[in-house]
Amino acid sequence: MSVLAAENLTLNLGGRRVLDAVSASFAPGRVTAVLGPNGAGKSTLLSCLAGLHTPDAGEVLVGGQPRAALGMRDLARQIGLLPQDADVHWDIDVATLVALGRYPHRARWGETETDRTAVVRAMAATDVTQFAARPMTALSGGERARVLLARVLAGEPQWLLADEPLANLDPAHQLDTLGCLRDVARGGAGVIVVLHDLNHAIRVADEVLLLYDGRIVAQGAPADVLTPERIAETYGVSSHIGTTPDGVRFIVTSHMAQR
Repeated sequence: MSVLAAENLTLNLGGRRVLDAVSASFAPGRVTAVLGPNGAGKSTLLSCLAGLHTPDAGEVLVGGQPRAALGMRDLARQIGLLPQDADVHWDIDVATLVALGRYPHRARWGETETDRTAVVRAMAATDVTQFAARPMTALSGGERARVLLARVLAGEPQWLLADEPLANLDPAHQLDTLGCLRDVARGGAGVIVVLHDLNHAIRVADEVLLLYDGRIVAQGAPADVLTPERIAETYGVSSHIGTTPDGVRFIVTSHMAQR
């Protein structure tokens, strides 16, 4: 599978430079967590990678080719995006909505057994199989979020881009979703996920991309990027990094002491 890369991406929105010469490469089979404070450019970076925004300068490369050189159907097969504000406001049942994720692969003669298997697998992975016949309007916000993730997973993209997929989820389903993202990467796809919780990033990510004010502060292994000094500089908070008895790293943050 090929590498997804951003080369010197610069984008201005509303008179503000949202991305400033951002260059990064993402490897298949790995989870990259995109972190940073509000307004750092995290969602905008994902939108540029997915083709929803055209940068003012720089380009996105998919397997060494400019993204613009790929046809829309081919791009949809390779890149699946779960946007932050995704929702559904019409009375469609869950199974039908998830099946829409197969559209880029759909043959002229209709749904195939491969399509049906992918839909079943995606619904099981997100724990929404029991909602198959329910209308989306009858689900809670967290349940809808899981269904929308299932729709993206059903497309079996080579790259899964997820913008804050844990919003509206209870703690158990947050952990389930993190595990699902790890499983996607374990299957060979690349996962790029925007997160706010530093501990979730430590749990799921192979590497972290830390943004601040539209620029990359650091990219690398979570332990190398998320240091107390860098957390203080980027988020303006103090932090303590520890390890649980079973070897899981964690970060506790607090307001910085007044000088």
